Amino acid sequence: MNRNRARVLLLNPALGPLDYRVPQGMTAEPGAIVLAPLGPRQLAGVVWEPERMASDAEVGDNRLRNLVAVYDLPPLKDSLRRLIEWTADYYLAPPAAVLRMALASASALDGGPTIVEYRATGHLPDRLTPQRAQALERIGERQGLVRELATIADVSEGVIRGLCKVGAIEPVTVAVDDPYPEPDPDHDPPDLSAEQQAAAGALADAVLARTFHPVLLDGVTGSGKTEVYFEAIAAALRDGRQTLVLLPEIALTEPFLKRFTARFGVAPVAWHSDLRQSQRRRAWRAIASGEAKVVVGARSALFLPYRELGLIVVDEAHESSFKQEEGVMYHARDVAVMRGHFEQLPVILASATPAIETRHQVEQGRYAELKLPARFGGAQMPDIAALDLVADPPPRGRWLAPKLVEALGETMARGEQALLFLNRRGYAPLTLCRHCGHRFQCPNCTAWMVEHRLTQRLQCHHCGHIMPPPRACPECKEEDALVACGPGVERIADEVTALFPEARTAIVTSDTLWSPARAAEFVGRMEARDIDIVIGTQLVTKGYHFPNLTLVGVVDADLGLSGGDLRAAERSFQQIAQVAGRAGRGDKPGRVLVQTHDPSAPVIHALVSGDVDGFYAAETDSRREAGAPPFGRFAGIIISSENLAETVETARMIGRAAPQVEGMMVFGPAPAPLAMLRGRHRQRLLVHARRALDVQAVIREWLGALEWPRGVRVAVDVDPYSFL
Repeated sequence: MNRNRARVLLLNPALGPLDYRVPQGMTAEPGAIVLAPLGPRQLAGVVWEPERMASDAEVGDNRLRNLVAVYDLPPLKDSLRRLIEWTADYYLAPPAAVLRMALASASALDGGPTIVEYRATGHLPDRLTPQRAQALERIGERQGLVRELATIADVSEGVIRGLCKVGAIEPVTVAVDDPYPEPDPDHDPPDLSAEQQAAAGALADAVLARTFHPVLLDGVTGSGKTEVYFEAIAAALRDGRQTLVLLPEIALTEPFLKRFTARFGVAPVAWHSDLRQSQRRRAWRAIASGEAKVVVGARSALFLPYRELGLIVVDEAHESSFKQEEGVMYHARDVAVMRGHFEQLPVILASATPAIETRHQVEQGRYAELKLPARFGGAQMPDIAALDLVADPPPRGRWLAPKLVEALGETMARGEQALLFLNRRGYAPLTLCRHCGHRFQCPNCTAWMVEHRLTQRLQCHHCGHIMPPPRACPECKEEDALVACGPGVERIADEVTALFPEARTAIVTSDTLWSPARAAEFVGRMEARDIDIVIGTQLVTKGYHFPNLTLVGVVDADLGLSGGDLRAAERSFQQIAQVAGRAGRGDKPGRVLVQTHDPSAPVIHALVSGDVDGFYAAETDSRREAGAPPFGRFAGIIISSENLAETVETARMIGRAAPQVEGMMVFGPAPAPLAMLRGRHRQRLLVHARRALDVQAVIREWLGALEWPRGVRVAVDVDPYSFL
C-alpha cells in the first residue's frame, strides 16, 4: 500500500472517491476523517481502501493535491465502512450520500469546548411587530444559534438579530463537550414475570455471546417488551459496550426517555432532528469516543460511528416510517440487521404486529423469535367490536356513530379517558365551492389543500405550501360558498365538543406534537387526567401507556384500505391493532369500537375475532401468489423535472431501453399518482423481479448506459413502501 497516497470519499454525492497526496509527517489510514481540497473549497471526507472503491479519475503521483489535515477523531471502523458500501450498493445510492449520515454533525469535526447560543429573556420590546411577536411565541424556552431560532420561528435571521439588539433575546455560552452521566444497569431492576424473565435472559445471553443474532421480540401490546429489552441493554452496559435504540417517531422519544430514566437512573443520549447544533455536536463526539453508552434516536442514528457497539434495538419494527422516502431510500429495520451482521452483535426487532417480511425471516430460520403472548400484571386485552356504518350511520353532518357516542358518555361518566383515532390531519381533506364546484388544489403538487381551522389556513401536506382560506371562491367570486368535505381530526374534535361541552379534549398530530417537549407536555396532561378525550392520528397509536384510557374509537377503519398499495391491508391491521392496544393497559378493562362500512372485510374480521394468524396467513399467501415481497422484488424508478415534456420523454427513453431479463418485468412508464410534487412533474416505472435476481446490478447497468437532460432527476427506490 502506498502510504504517500490516499483515496478519499468526500462529502459530495456528485463525486466518487478521489486520490490525494499524504504530506510528509501525516498519517492517513483507511477510516481516517480528513480535510481535503476540492477546487477552491475544502471538504471533509474519509480515507478508503483503494481496492474497495475505484477512483473517479486515475491521476499520477506528481499531479495529486495534498490533504489539508487529519481530524483528531477516532477513524471510522472497518465494519461501518462495509455498512456504507453495502447500503450504497443495495439502495443504488452514491456512497458519499450514505457517508454524510455517518458524519452527520459538521461542527463535531472541529475542536472547541464552547459555543454561543441565544435564548429569549422574557423582555418584550417597545416595537412588537407581528414577526417579532411570532418569533418570541414560537421560541418560548428554546435556545440555539441565530439561524436555528429563525427556523423555529419561521422568520428571517434579521428579525432574531433585531430582537437581540433590543434585549428580547440574549447570548449564552454553552459548554458543548460536557460528559454524559452513565446509566446504571442496577439502578432499579424490574419485577418481571416468568415469561418476561425467560425472554430477558435469552436476550442478555445473546449480548454476551458477541455474535450476529437477529431476534424478533413478538409481544402483544402491553406485554412489557420495553422492560424485557431493557435487560439486554443492562447486559451491554455491564459488558462496557454501547446500545442503539431506534424509534420510528420523534414524538415517542420523550415517553421512552422517561421510562429509561426510571430504570437506569439517567436519560440516554438522544439523536433526532429537533436537536440544536451544539447538542448534535456533543452527542456525535460522545458516540464516536464511546462515552455515550445508550443512544435513542430516529433512523439516521443507525449510521453514527459507535466506538464499541454491542446491541441494536429497533422498537415498533413494523413501522413504515423506518423507510426513508427521499435521498438515500433505505429501510432502517433492514439496515440495522446488516449493521448487526457487520459488527457481529444481536439485533432485537420489537413489535406487537411484526411485518410479513420479518415473520418470513423467522419461518426461514434466519431470525430467532421470542413471544410474549399476554399483557403484564394481569391486564387483559381489550374487547374489540365493529360498528356497521351502513346499518347504524351517524346523523347527517356527523361522523361518530350513536353507539360510539354512547360509549364516550359512559366512559366520561366513570371518570376514564377515551381516544378517537382518525389518520387524517387538519379539519377537512378537501375544500370546494358549493356554487361552481371549484376544488382547492396545491399549485406545486397533485394534491388537495387540507383545511386547518385551528391555524386558519389551507395547507398541502406534501410540499408544505400554505395559503389563507379566501372569503370568496377564486373561480366564480361567490362569497361564503366554500364547504369542507370529509372529516379530519379537528372536525372530529369539534363534534366531540358539541356533544360533550364539558369534555377536556386534546388533538394529537404531527402539527401539535412537533417536538419531544410538546410530547412530554401531552403525556404529563394525560397522566394528570387533565384530558378526557384524545383525538389523534397514527402518532398516538404506539408507545404510549395511559392506565386510565379505557375506550378507543376508530373513526374510519376503511381509510387505509384504498389506493392499491400491496401493504394496505397489513398496514391498516397494524395501525388499528396498535391503537386498540392503548385501551385497558391498567387494571381497568378496555373496549375498542371500530367504525366501518364493511364489517366482513378480512382486516376487520381478524381484529374482531382475534384471528391474527389467519389474517397473516391469507396475506402471506396472496403475496406469494403475486410474487410480491418477501417472495419477489420490487424497485421503483421515479423520473422528475420541472419540465413536463422532458419528464415524459426521459421516462419513455428509460422504458424503451429496459433490458429483457428472464424473471424480470418492467411496468410503465406512467404518471405517478402524485404526478406533480414540489413543482416537479413525475413519472414512474415499476420493476418486478424474482427473489434470486440481482435486480440492482441489472438497473445499474441499464441506467448507467443512458443520458438525460441536466434538469431531470432519476431516483431508484429499492423495496419501495410508497407507490405515490
